[in-house]
Amino acid sequence: MTAQPSGNAGPAVAALIRAANIELIPLRGAQEKLNVVPAGTKITITCSPKFGLGRTLEYAELAVKAGYEVVPHLAARQVADKAELRDVVRRIDGLGITDLHVIGGDADEPAGGYREAAEILEDLAGLDHGLERIGVGCYPEGHPKISDGALLDALRRKQAYATYMVSQLCFDAKALIRWLRATRAAGIGLPLRVGLAAPLKTTRLMELSLKIGVGSSIRYLTRQHGFVGNLLVGGAYQPEQLLYAIGDDLAADDLNIEGLHMFSFNQFDVTAAWQRRFSAMPTASALRDQGNPSASARLSSSQNDQASPKIILLARTSKC
Repeated sequence: MTAQPSGNAGPAVAALIRAANIELIPLRGAQEKLNVVPAGTKITITCSPKFGLGRTLEYAELAVKAGYEVVPHLAARQVADKAELRDVVRRIDGLGITDLHVIGGDADEPAGGYREAAEILEDLAGLDHGLERIGVGCYPEGHPKISDGALLDALRRKQAYATYMVSQLCFDAKALIRWLRATRAAGIGLPLRVGLAAPLKTTRLMELSLKIGVGSSIRYLTRQHGFVGNLLVGGAYQPEQLLYAIGDDLAADDLNIEGLHMFSFNQFDVTAAWQRRFSAMPTASALRDQGNPSASARLSSSQNDQASPKIILLARTSKC
């Protein structure tokens, strides 16, 4: 059985989808696929061992010149030293970029003395820069190589320098909210951007999700009614179902969910078409008419901060 919107969840989901982040992996030629994305959209470019920091900065420049806003990812394990960090910041500033996503990175061996995001963040705080927002990663279902305790400790240290966090891909609404409530109780107050899979073909989604280490969530998904039939007929995953399952918690003040991060796997046409389906649904003003000022205020703030959909370039799961 699929979840259905209840209360103000329908308008809340539509508003979040319209302002969602959408990731893009910086493969050669990927920038040519961006013609389906409106000018002015924010693009965040991932940083992975396979493509390197140079590719991230190269794509950042291309995207800025094409008229997009950009959020580069910066992997700590790919930065050799503070001098290189200073050079990266200078280049980012030169492009007018004001939002940066800092991760630990998946490189087995660090390029220098940085091993995790918190170390980069600490040195970054001592540099002059024009950054207004700094994002960090979080893991509702844990990390295959890092204990839950270590993840929480890292998040506490990163919180001192960050302004928001982005969750790893998840398909289980209950697991996500359970983790978020525990994280809030542990003193982590960073606004959350929920990691959400794009509406891909089910077979492709399973393959890619297993590669980035969310097998437990995929097992949850396979137990859902209709999944096997959907798989056999080549159906697609419906991302809004997870949001409907979260329901009114999407606008709960104590959970502080600020938006979505779409794992598009470079399927921009499919993702953009999915977003357009929600373009005619009620906005925050409709929520005010329904007498829910708290929820509408949160959505209005989100829409003001992010007037257009965003695209994030991300490759795979990253260490703290």
